[in-house]
Amino acid sequence: MDHFAYRQGELYCENVPVCQIAEAVGTPAYIYSKATLLHHFRQVRDGFAEVNPTICFSIKSCQNIHILQLLAQEGAGFDVVSGGELFRARQAGADMARIVFAGVGKRDVEIEQAIKAGIGWFNVESEAELVNLQRVAALLGATVRAALRINPDVDPKTHTYTTTGKKETKFGVDLERAMNVFQESVRQPNVRLCGLHLHIGSPVNTVQPYVEAVTKALLFIDELRVAGFQIEALNIGGGFGASYSTDEAPTATDYARAIVPLLHGKRLSILTEPGRSIAANAGILVAQVLLVKQSGERQFAIVDAAMTDLIRPALYGAYHFAWPVRPGEDFCPERRGADLKLAGTVEMDIVGPVCESGDFLAKGRHLPPVQRGDYMAVFTAGAYGFVMSSQYNSRPRAPEVLVDGAAYAIIRRRETYEDLVGPEYV
Repeated sequence: MDHFAYRQGELYCENVPVCQIAEAVGTPAYIYSKATLLHHFRQVRDGFAEVNPTICFSIKSCQNIHILQLLAQEGAGFDVVSGGELFRARQAGADMARIVFAGVGKRDVEIEQAIKAGIGWFNVESEAELVNLQRVAALLGATVRAALRINPDVDPKTHTYTTTGKKETKFGVDLERAMNVFQESVRQPNVRLCGLHLHIGSPVNTVQPYVEAVTKALLFIDELRVAGFQIEALNIGGGFGASYSTDEAPTATDYARAIVPLLHGKRLSILTEPGRSIAANAGILVAQVLLVKQSGERQFAIVDAAMTDLIRPALYGAYHFAWPVRPGEDFCPERRGADLKLAGTVEMDIVGPVCESGDFLAKGRHLPPVQRGDYMAVFTAGAYGFVMSSQYNSRPRAPEVLVDGAAYAIIRRRETYEDLVGPEYV
């Protein structure tokens, strides 16, 4: 259940009118629903409860420490891919034993920080990384646990930029070479290579690629155990889909129903790294219409949010449902989708003010008539929204607001012009 709904012609986040927040904090602004965030986390937890997983929320999807605190209080661990994300996790009060450090290019200083913090797992993505992890751990006199990220050569049928489970990607180790990595690990006494890690891509909107990848991993674990290696854990990764259109993605229960039976009786601790499926529908981006412009046959709504605020449409051609915050009762959508064409709507593109032709949030949408000053909501923006924002064109980044029932709080202030130039005074 996502707690963004139209009531009598006006969009609410939980029990707060979105216009009320926009008028108070300005636009563009990110608005998150606490109830939605916790609902989606609990769906994952409950769906996979039979295998008692360690749920490591992917910080790269939504990094605000206030949101991380909420998830930590619910028992979440965290998936980090940098020293900065590890720092965020510590600021949020995370249990370091429930931290997984992933990523293909960890710097030595980041590895040192993670070892000293006492994290639970390193995900190792190559033979060279295993050797380097051994070197750094030995210098610190530490022994660390690691899981080898295997590349199961499974096609998740998602965007080429977010496909990570095929052989031609930079991620993981081919199954054909993985046994050699375990054999090499015997000569690395400061690294206990005792787990496998999978992450085939994101978003993966069908369950079959997970079934295929997990099945391959389990067969390989059997081979490793026969060869004398002790395998304690399987990290099935993340990538679960989120519904950018109505009912586009399976639920956490759907994924679990297909995956959990494969894991019964395997004597493995299970980890997973969801991000998008928890955070995406917990957030929206709100913009204000600056101008409405006709150019040739096309009509444009020029808004004050841009690719600097939400780059996914420009970068991936990603779809986000967009709709006015106050469309009136005749234009309250009952579903979300690019094909939505209500009577009385007008086809237009929603574009931003940045000096790039690729600066758009939505193209060819049938929207209620809008005018200067109207607010526009861009939905399913809670994951890979603010975290990928930038200061291009010297645009200060937007504030983040968290709604809890009938109350809301700013959890990240809007940047100022002084914030733009502050680091340059050296």
